[in-house]
Amino acid sequence: MSVVLREDHDGVALITINRPQARNAINAEAALALAGIVADVERDPAVQVAILTGAGDKAFCAGADLKELASGSAPGGRSTSEGGFAGFVHAPREKLWIAAVNGAAVAGGFELMLACDFTIASVNAVFALPEVKRGLAATAGGVWRLPRNIARGVALEMIATGEPIDAAEALRLGLVNRVTAPEHLIPEAMRVAALAAANAPLALRASLALARRAFDLNDAVLRAEADATGRRVMASADAREGPRAFAEHRPPRWTGA
Repeated sequence: MSVVLREDHDGVALITINRPQARNAINAEAALALAGIVADVERDPAVQVAILTGAGDKAFCAGADLKELASGSAPGGRSTSEGGFAGFVHAPREKLWIAAVNGAAVAGGFELMLACDFTIASVNAVFALPEVKRGLAATAGGVWRLPRNIARGVALEMIATGEPIDAAEALRLGLVNRVTAPEHLIPEAMRVAALAAANAPLALRASLALARRAFDLNDAVLRAEADATGRRVMASADAREGPRAFAEHRPPRWTGA
């Protein structure tokens, strides 16, 4: 059985880290497999949205496989690709990625979640960056992505203490979009993903590209890039198809062009 699974459903790819016996910790094999799947999903014109989750109900991902790391036999879950930890946290991605968190998202697992666009969690989810407790640092994105997602002081407390928060607190802080019963997690993630996947592919990717840079650019640059994005989208066939479908009371037939 593969350490990372992919299932496709009408424009949505469900990606599952499949090492439940190891709390879905990332070893070298999993990192290479996930890096390959990310590249395949991004190239696949039939897929508009991806969901990343972990097998079982104990952990979304417990981070790097510390047994493998301690042995010195592997680079702590970092793939040989440009994707960084798990072949994912720095991987270039244009499509929407949703984290569906079941159980623990800790250390590198929390960084995987933070590298996604947003998160849906089950009530049994917990979140932490405990690296400082182990003499390490959350440099796969945790130490800068967490302060972008919640209040700076709260983020710094989590980073400095390594202490976890539960799903209810994560929802209160805006770290996750919604919380569900464990059995409803994947159906709810699929429902939200399907809503996004039904939209015009070019407009969706262009909108995401600009929104992801909102914290990195000043207003003048964002306005210029938004103007360029608007011209590119308005020149597309899909921009003509959308109003036409609305006027004709039918679902749009997107081409992505």
